[in-house]
Amino acid sequence: MASNEQPLPFIYQFAAGAIAGVSEILVMYPLDVVKTRVQLQTGKGAGEDAYSGMLDAFRKIIRNEGFSRLYRGISAPILMEAPKRATKFAANDEWGKVYRKAFGVDKMNQSLSILTGATAGATESFVVVPFELVKIRLQDKASAGKYNGMLDVVAKTVRNEGVLAMYNGLESTLWRHILWNAGYFGCIFQVRGLLPKAETKQGQITNDLISGAVGGTVGTIINTPMDVVKSRIQNSVKVPGQAPKYNWAWPACATVMKEEGFGALYKGFLPKVLRLGPGGGILLVVFTGVMDFFRTMRG
Repeated sequence: MASNEQPLPFIYQFAAGAIAGVSEILVMYPLDVVKTRVQLQTGKGAGEDAYSGMLDAFRKIIRNEGFSRLYRGISAPILMEAPKRATKFAANDEWGKVYRKAFGVDKMNQSLSILTGATAGATESFVVVPFELVKIRLQDKASAGKYNGMLDVVAKTVRNEGVLAMYNGLESTLWRHILWNAGYFGCIFQVRGLLPKAETKQGQITNDLISGAVGGTVGTIINTPMDVVKSRIQNSVKVPGQAPKYNWAWPACATVMKEEGFGALYKGFLPKVLRLGPGGGILLVVFTGVMDFFRTMRG
């Protein structure tokens, strides 16, 4: 993954992924809040609680609820970010070794990069689902008054819906992460190969920013419909004896499309792509930089 191919032990990959993830989220989190609000909005809506787009959502949230609301629910992602991003990069490196060995290949190629990314995404999903559920419920304006914070969401969800409710949306999260990571790591491999070889440290950073941003953008285009239905599934409170409207990923996609049109599957796309495009670049640059620092430190 890093610019210099000397492998480092798992713990270093984990730490570098964690630092990269937290750096990205501190810069980009408000876009995530706006994205979730737009995704949870069904139909056209009207008045102060309806958002016509990204800028309108920013304006209304700041005006009606205060600037700090753009950081509501950040404790769950910050706690999630370290294990999530660390798992993403470490799993990508580890699965890469497994697949290279399994297929008898010395170096990564495009197909292996996509397969490795998809498997790393599936691995990452199991870490993130409970944190994502907490984050979604804290970000939604309708449920904002129900919870006092992260631990309160966990306590009330477990008490009212059962322990397994913390894993609501696991299947849609699996799809979301498999598709995003396949696009992200597959594109990084491809774009790095197309860019002129970096002769300097600055050139390496530029190449990583470009390939990470392209990867983040392509991953986002592929996985946004799954992200929309995941938000809806995780925000649905489970009622005993009642089938939730949004339950499984692909049928939920069909429901959204039937009721709101195909475009609704791309709700929140602009803030999402603005976050995960540049965010993908930030992630890759910080991860590569920290890994290089660890190599120097050890060397």
